[in-house]
Formats: sequence, structure tokens, C-alpha cells
Amino acid sequence: MREITFAEATREAMEEEMARDPRVFLMGEDIAKQGGIFGQFKGLPERFGLERVRDTPISEPTLVGAALGAALVGARPVLDIHFADFLLLAMDELANQAASLRYMSGGRLKVPLVIRAPDGAIRSAGAHHSKSLEALFLHLPGFKVVAPATPKDAKGLLKNAIRSEDPVLYLEHKALYGRKGPVPEGEVLTPLGRAEVVREGKDLTLVSYSLTLYKALEAADRLAAEGVWAEVVDLKTLYPLDWDTLLASAEKTGRVVVAHEAWRFLGVGAEIAATLQERLFGRLRAPVVRVGAAHVPSPSARPWKGGSSRRWRTSSRR
Repeated sequence: MREITFAEATREAMEEEMARDPRVFLMGEDIAKQGGIFGQFKGLPERFGLERVRDTPISEPTLVGAALGAALVGARPVLDIHFADFLLLAMDELANQAASLRYMSGGRLKVPLVIRAPDGAIRSAGAHHSKSLEALFLHLPGFKVVAPATPKDAKGLLKNAIRSEDPVLYLEHKALYGRKGPVPEGEVLTPLGRAEVVREGKDLTLVSYSLTLYKALEAADRLAAEGVWAEVVDLKTLYPLDWDTLLASAEKTGRVVVAHEAWRFLGVGAEIAATLQERLFGRLRAPVVRVGAAHVPSPSARPWKGGSSRRWRTSSRR
């Protein structure tokens, strides 16, 4: 099996879906002129033309509003937001319109809109370019939220997101674009709403997604050297969550750690911890532990960065 980068995998997904369905088009800032700030759209303007790969003004509310309107009249837009932080500029269009219209119309209106948002902390990008905002959108009924970690899932999840009839927030960590991994030739479809046990274990479960999945796998290697066998679960989709896989793994091992780069306070780990402890009360061997960023803006100063530009906090010393 060939190995390609995360960025190349998403470009392939876009190319295949645009070739398969003429209703799919791409829009964003400087994506035709520059091929995307991370190179994830290179070659698409040359193949599909500037009608289907559209450069836009720098105005996130306008971008989301235009993409939403296109989705409502039958197109399947894919909107690139340069950095996930800038989603906050268009929260009325996202929270009050895109997330709600299918429900408010009794299913008569569909919103097949994909919003691609590079997130996470790299280098010294600072508080305006380093946010992980998944928990904010998980709190909004109507959105599907995906966060791939591997090139294969980057391609497979993006293709299924484009085919969805609901708005999908597709979070792609900036530090993953250059990471290589095996991706089969041809059609690759990763189901939305299904997690994967990527490493079997019996002593505890490590749950993660996106870039932090690799930290979980490194932790599992270090634990194995001490005779502790950790099972690692890659969530892939954050909403809908695959509770069947999570509950089965947690009941099997009896101990769970949920790790993510986003802020620990009210993060994805908080919901997973609460639900597992509600549904497996008395069957867990220890409280669920959360690992995440401290509740401070992401610093740009190098001494504060550590490995991921954020200081980490756990909910327990166990």
C-alpha cells in the first residue's frame, strides 16, 4: 500500500468527489491562487476551473452565509476556513442557521455543507491561530463533527462528510498535514460515527483523536515497557460518538483516560467521563481521568509551548 501525506489524502478526496458529483464545489480565501496555505488544494483549480474552486473575500460571515445558501438550493459546497479560530466570526450563520434549518423545516431543507477548519497549536501561532473548538460545536445540535488522525481516515471521512445531508465540521490539525501514512488506491470511505480500537489492551483504555492519538499510542508503548497493556481507541468522529465501542472497551479494561489537545474544562473528555461513569457505575475500577490543556489562551512564547504549545492538566493523579 502506498504512503501519502494527510494533505495529499484530503486533496485526493476533494478531487474524487468533485469528479463524481458536479454539485460539489470548493470555496475559501486564496485556495485557487495559492492552493491552500497548507497545500491541501493544489491542482484542483487547474482541473476543475475557477467556477468550482473559488477564491473569496476575507469575510467569514459572508463565506458561511454564501455556502449555506448554496447548500440550501442543491449544491454541495466545501468551505475552507483558514484557521478554526475564525469560525467564531460566523457563529450566527453557523449556530442559528446551518445547525438549525433542517430541524426547523421539519426535514424539508437539507444542509449538505462541509466546513474544513485547520485547528490545533503549532509553532508560536499564539491565541488567535491555535484554538481547538470541537466542544463548542458538539454543544450545537445539528452539526456532525469529525477529527481524523491518519491520512486514510482524512480521505475517508472527508468523502463521507461531502456525501452527508447535514452540516459537517471537518477539523484537520495543522501539525498533521505533512504526516504520511498508508492509504489504499481508489475509493476509501470511513463511516461517520464509528470509532476504532487501534491497539488492543486489557489494563486500561486510552481514548483520543486527531494529533493527540499519536501521543496516546506513545504512552501505550511506554506503559507496555512497564508491563501495562493499554487499549487505544481513536474516536475519529466526535459527533455522533460511537458509544458502543467506548462502553465495550471501558467495561473490558475498567480504567479509562481521555486525552485531547483542547482545553480540559468542559471538553470532549468531560462528556465521555460523565457518560461512562453514569452507564458503568460500579463496574469501573477507577474514576475516568481527563488529560487536556490548561484553561488559558494558547501562548506564543516558546518556553511555554512544550510539545504542543499548551500546558497540560489531568483531572487526577492516579
